Amino acid sequence: MNSHKSFAGTWILMKFMMRRDRIQIPLWIFGLTLTIFATLVSFEEMYPGEEDRQGIAVTMANPASIALTGPKLYLEDYTIGAMMSHQMLGMAGIVVALMSVFLIVRHTRKEEETGRAELVRASVIGRHAIVTAAFIWAISVNLGLALIVALGLGAVGVESVTWEGSFLFGAGLASIGLSFSALALLFAQLMEHARAASGLGAGAIAVAFSMRAIGDLGDETLSWLSPIGWAQQTSTYVDNLWWPLLLSLVFTTILILIAFPLSATRDVGAGLIRPRRGRAEASAMLHGPLGLAFRLQRMNLLIWGFAMLLFGMSYGAFIGEAEEMFGSIGDSLDGMLPSRDGGVLADSFAAMFMTVAAMIGSIPALQSILKLKSEENAGRIDPLLSNVVSRTRLLGSYLIVALLSSLFLMLMAGVGMGITGSQSMGDSSYLGTLTIAGLSFTPALWVTIGLAVAIYGYFPRKTSFSWAMVGFAFFVVYLGGVLQLPEWVTNLSPFTHIPRIPAEDFDVLPLLVLTAVAAVLMIIGWFGYSRRDITQ
Repeated sequence: MNSHKSFAGTWILMKFMMRRDRIQIPLWIFGLTLTIFATLVSFEEMYPGEEDRQGIAVTMANPASIALTGPKLYLEDYTIGAMMSHQMLGMAGIVVALMSVFLIVRHTRKEEETGRAELVRASVIGRHAIVTAAFIWAISVNLGLALIVALGLGAVGVESVTWEGSFLFGAGLASIGLSFSALALLFAQLMEHARAASGLGAGAIAVAFSMRAIGDLGDETLSWLSPIGWAQQTSTYVDNLWWPLLLSLVFTTILILIAFPLSATRDVGAGLIRPRRGRAEASAMLHGPLGLAFRLQRMNLLIWGFAMLLFGMSYGAFIGEAEEMFGSIGDSLDGMLPSRDGGVLADSFAAMFMTVAAMIGSIPALQSILKLKSEENAGRIDPLLSNVVSRTRLLGSYLIVALLSSLFLMLMAGVGMGITGSQSMGDSSYLGTLTIAGLSFTPALWVTIGLAVAIYGYFPRKTSFSWAMVGFAFFVVYLGGVLQLPEWVTNLSPFTHIPRIPAEDFDVLPLLVLTAVAAVLMIIGWFGYSRRDITQ
């Protein structure tokens, strides 16, 4: 087959992808753009003078803030532009990376998993057409977002938010999106299921963020191994360095050169990493829906559990160092952090990152319950329900796995942070304290799962909206204080009601309330699921 025929049908497929994404992608772009512009306006109102901005720069020069936002290079002359790049480029980049991963997996591996790709390739479609169309569409989305953001920021008219910096800001976001689009395209060739490819993509984003954060807290070596770090090293609105984006371009090119040949050499519907052959006879665990639900998700849970352990250990190692680095600016921060006798700054540091760990942990927990929806879409639910398995038992099995997985994930995060945190602080009690801190966030994850069950029960075609709770939680934690959101808005996130242990005392009441809310949502979803039709 010549090169021309290998790409036959690419533009037709791309137009089809654009039609399928005509609602989702504009919502992603609108939400992200609105958040960026709202943040810029808020910064301008809250820090109108140079003295105000340098004052906040002092408070941002601490390990917790650097790990959450970006490197210190922005803090020397903390203009509105520098503030935007420092606090928003990395956070917005995570959203762009997620959007890109989901877009690629949706139009490649998901199409093969459902069997639609095989039908499409039975027509006059080249062997590279699907992956080419998906990647061109991802490029178009990311460049379109970059252009909208650049033109919008430049048109605001803030003195330090220059046109060159605005276009570099947009290009930085696009570079992150394209890097993870290429990475997702590779994962789509390796994995046999869309959920595994998406999980690896989300895990790669978490690793990239962690490498950037740990690198910025140290000598920045690890920051130069992260696509998010490359975008932030452009020093947007400060030095406006374009050359770090070349690293992203090289990284993307290498991954594409690897992924494209792989897409043509493997079988349609199969991944290069083949699942191992099962036993001739099913184990006792597979005699019921609970065992089946766990079996389908065990590898994903093990990978995420290990990732949560590493995440906790990575940040726990800096708790002791945070106490020293905070010492010189402790007086200016006392009014901003929860008060506690001794170790207030280190405790607040630990509590802040345990909150971040909980929000990250909600991603695989939500994937766990939404696995039932993918099984329904694939038509594998009907044979189960036509036997002796009831809907209550089937939904309950996936719900049990989701609830226990959230408990397991937060246990791993707490233990990981406790192991290294106790060593860095020289206090063995931190192991138990931080383990409890991690487990205390479990009811917040249960509320997220309960909302997903309620949506799935009544509106199965809208289950993707379940991710809105996770996105809103990140928005509240990272931008709630910056945008000075009203208290009633922040209270809509279940994560804001969890006591910030060890900076705050343990309080069982909000945990019981959140558990009750989760139970009500699950019951509502169960009623809907037991009465609606099973769809495909």
